[in-house]
Amino acid sequence: MKARVTVTLKAGVLDPQGKAIEGGLAALGFSGVESVRQGKVFDVDLATANAETARADLAEMCEKLLANTVIENYAIEIL
Repeated sequence: MKARVTVTLKAGVLDPQGKAIEGGLAALGFSGVESVRQGKVFDVDLATANAETARADLAEMCEKLLANTVIENYAIEIL
């Protein structure tokens, strides 16, 4: 089973990398960009056909390793 985990910074957490990207886009002439927040995407192949088990395993992976839950949120999508 394939899944995608998207990890993003929580609202209110400073994002210096996003600000740098925002500045870079402005320097390239993209004047309509108001803000940028960066994140991470993990594509995971799991050896299960059970979506409920996959979702539970992925949530545990996020809580233990993939996301810093103090400053990041995560979303799980079964593909």
